[in-house]
Amino acid sequence: MKATLRTVRLALAEPLRISRSTMTARDAVWFTVEHKGLTGHGEAVTSVYYGLNTAELERQLYEAGLDLGRFGDPESALRERPAGDRPPAVTAAVEAALLDLCGKRSGLPVHRLLDAKSARTAPSTPGTPSAPSAPSARTARTIGIVPAQRAAAQARSLADSGFTVIKVKAGAPAPEDDLDRVRAIASAAPRARLLLDPNGAWTSAEALQLLPRYAELDVEAVEQPVAPGDPEALARLAERSPLPLIADEDAVTYEDVRRLAGRVHGVNVKLAKCGGPYEALRIAELIEGSGTELMLGCLTASTLGLAPAVHLADRARWADLDGHLLLADDPWTGIGGADGVVRASELPGLGVRERRVGREDAA
Repeated sequence: MKATLRTVRLALAEPLRISRSTMTARDAVWFTVEHKGLTGHGEAVTSVYYGLNTAELERQLYEAGLDLGRFGDPESALRERPAGDRPPAVTAAVEAALLDLCGKRSGLPVHRLLDAKSARTAPSTPGTPSAPSAPSARTARTIGIVPAQRAAAQARSLADSGFTVIKVKAGAPAPEDDLDRVRAIASAAPRARLLLDPNGAWTSAEALQLLPRYAELDVEAVEQPVAPGDPEALARLAERSPLPLIADEDAVTYEDVRRLAGRVHGVNVKLAKCGGPYEALRIAELIEGSGTELMLGCLTASTLGLAPAVHLADRARWADLDGHLLLADDPWTGIGGADGVVRASELPGLGVRERRVGREDAA
């Protein structure tokens, strides 16, 4: 097998401000595996929060490509799924490329390779077996920390486009600004379900004061209201919260989730932080029946980066898979989302295709 890397710049359509930073662009490194004339693709993106810059991603993926050379075929590499000491985002990109390639070799979409037991069933005629349909989900669409009037205009446009779930970033220096933004969005899109994400900006005392006010505004759930690093504090807060609380930054690894299962209302699983689709499936199985529900989240990335999670979308209570929709120009296509629904396809592999090319380096 031969691996190649390509690095491109992903610019956002507009700056995304959250409680700890403002982002306008990030780099994506595409990892491509070739075997016997077929190719599989995966993507890893830079992240200041996770300590991944472009050079580090390129180095890690280059070494991962060399490591694949010891396998005779992608199926054996996928079975072993060597992670080593690599960052989860790198492991996830390599796993995605192998799944894409294995799917193309077998003629199966990735969701069938993953054998998602919760896959919905497509209608069938009497007397014929039904087949699993491709996963799809209504995705949340994120509105950053912007003035209330701007947020209302965005919400109205999203609702007109078909979005029924809106995720609102919070954690502005003045809490009333966040509340005004949520009120404006609720008024502009009254039928939308609202999620709130302070990205750990509140103290426990602030959260206890603010959560009841958001409950009055019919917010459905709140992600990571308090700073990560003290999961016990988050669990205690969940016991007293009038709203469901979803762990994100405190739920990175399988062990993190194991400690929180049954103690928070949800966990946000991102493939780039847990290590790929197979680890996400392990986490989904871990929390099943615990009272903790699954959210599938993402980093801002292209359709290529989002596609593996979309193949798991029907397992989640909440889908937050809009990273590709925040881009000024998505270089890949194949999962939709502009109407508020992301969809995997029945095409072999990830079912995505590239719209443009960038810089390429052999690995």
